[in-house]
Amino acid sequence: MKQLLASLVTLLAISNLAVAQTTAEVDIEAGRAKAQPCAACHGSTGLSPSGMFPHLAGQQASYLVKQMKDIRDGRREVAQMAGQLDDFSAQDIRNVAAFYADQPPPLGQADPDETLVERGRTLFRAGDLDERIPACSACHTPTGAGIGSAAYPAVAGQHPEYTIATLQAFAEGSRDNDPNGIMRDIAAKLSEEDMQALANYLLGLH
Repeated sequence: MKQLLASLVTLLAISNLAVAQTTAEVDIEAGRAKAQPCAACHGSTGLSPSGMFPHLAGQQASYLVKQMKDIRDGRREVAQMAGQLDDFSAQDIRNVAAFYADQPPPLGQADPDETLVERGRTLFRAGDLDERIPACSACHTPTGAGIGSAAYPAVAGQHPEYTIATLQAFAEGSRDNDPNGIMRDIAAKLSEEDMQALANYLLGLH
């Protein structure tokens, strides 16, 4: 747990530069135009019609900037995104991130199964001390909105399928663009049932 806390402190320091770059002058309308090809998978306003692809509406701009740069520059592999960002300049990325961040966030309805909801709520709000799992809300806030100054993503209202796939990818190490391996460390401690419970809880969180 101490190692995780140390990683959080380090990550906050590292993120300051990324946030400064994100908050540079942006053009939301230019971002809207540049994002038009993205609509096929992510929807015209960032609300994805398929659980295979994430909602981007209302996402933290700093997080989107990091992910787009990582994908463009080969630090994060996403097969469906191959070549999609090759011609994006740093300004294009900031503009598109600002456009999606400016859109109303997704709203979902969780499965009301009491056991599922309670386990998801516990993990998100308090973590699991026995399993050395920290509370998700520490980085993603109690409302799941994320923290822009640290480039921590919004997770509320996200497709459960995408949330589970992301946690599995971190747990397996096939996604490794998380600074200091913080998400890989946490996800590796989650059971399949924990991932399902969290994904369900996050869907209805708003």
